[in-house]
Amino acid sequence: MNEWMDAEARVDRAQELYEQGRWAEAAAQLRAALDANPYNAAWHFNLGLTLEAMEEFGEACEVFARTVELDAEDIEALNCLGVCRTRLGQYAEALSAFERIQQLDPTHEPCYCNRIVTYTEIGRHEEAELMFYLARQITEECALCYFNIGGSLYARQEYDRAIQCWKRALEIESDHPQARARIAEALWAKGELAEARRYFEAELRRDRRDWETRVDLGELLLEVGDTMGAEVQFRLVLQAEPEHAAAQFYLAELYLRKGDFLTAERLFRRVLRSEPTFAGVHMRLARVLLARGKVQQAARHLVEEMRRCGDDPGLLQELGQMLIEAHRSRDANRVLTRLVALTPESAHAQHNLAVSFFMLDRLDDGIRHCRRALKLKPDYPLALYNLALAHLQKGEISRARRYAFRALTMAPENEHVRSLSRSLGITSLWRRLRKRISPRDAWPHPRPRG
Repeated sequence: MNEWMDAEARVDRAQELYEQGRWAEAAAQLRAALDANPYNAAWHFNLGLTLEAMEEFGEACEVFARTVELDAEDIEALNCLGVCRTRLGQYAEALSAFERIQQLDPTHEPCYCNRIVTYTEIGRHEEAELMFYLARQITEECALCYFNIGGSLYARQEYDRAIQCWKRALEIESDHPQARARIAEALWAKGELAEARRYFEAELRRDRRDWETRVDLGELLLEVGDTMGAEVQFRLVLQAEPEHAAAQFYLAELYLRKGDFLTAERLFRRVLRSEPTFAGVHMRLARVLLARGKVQQAARHLVEEMRRCGDDPGLLQELGQMLIEAHRSRDANRVLTRLVALTPESAHAQHNLAVSFFMLDRLDDGIRHCRRALKLKPDYPLALYNLALAHLQKGEISRARRYAFRALTMAPENEHVRSLSRSLGITSLWRRLRKRISPRDAWPHPRPRG
């Protein structure tokens, strides 16, 4: 058998391996064939498809680009190139590939359908909808179009419309991958947890090895307090994929909630080993370490989390609070200043920023933000308590008494408030005032008649 015939045989073998899901072996056969004939565009395309199935999107892009170099009018290769570039976040390059298809063949529906995802990823939702309508002019009943535009609607928090689109996708294609899981996510976002669970379970009946959906179901069960059911889901994933970072993370979260800090720490450290960039793992590990009294170790993980966290208000709030607990006042102040810029109407954020200023001995800044917290939430005893402490530290006793008194009226059983009020000498005043307005004396009663 000469080299050319051997290459053809390898391509045929690669096709069989691909259909069996043995993608790494298929890729090896195709590479060997291309060593013999590096100018065969079809073989490059097949290798690109195989790499895409392996989720090796960077290398797949290179191979599809090489295919297009060999055949500039290969529409399928351009489409795959656009999809892979979208997956890699190379949105401008992806749009360029789809627009090139439109120039070559304006009736090629996938170049519009797939552009919905690209525009959704960059927040250009009006253009995503335009692509949806253009695609429907070519193929009116395309399940993927409905699925993709559902993603755009979900990103805009238009959950009901997103659910309608995903249900329409299922009407067109009853077994459409991930449609039921996406419906479940939208129902979860709406707070309809029982119905969300039903759709997650339906998706898992379609594909029991959909590990991402199984993790999502476990997370939902964790939220509703079904820790046993959640643990079952996470362990099923880890039986199949022992290094699955998300399953490890949420199983660790489960043990953290149980108070089993040793097991939680071990699992969070496994997440760090298997996927060092996993979102939130440093902060959760810090939470465990703080619970175990390992403040310095916790602080190191919190500082690392600062480098990674974006602008999610919930994440920033928790991170700032934990930095305060770890006595990292300056870091806490930076995080909470960012949070207040994002959520200026959050009384909790304003108050925590005030605390970070107090820890830095910047009393006036702290007082200013505490007062802002009280404007947003007048019945905030902790803000009143901290204002009283700040004015006491400044020697402004009358103001300290005023804020302590207000805190005491709202939280009379709080030991910290009671202790502060005793220090300021207002407890006896509070008792006298309570007696004066007690229900027994509030209204005059007629004397008994003799």
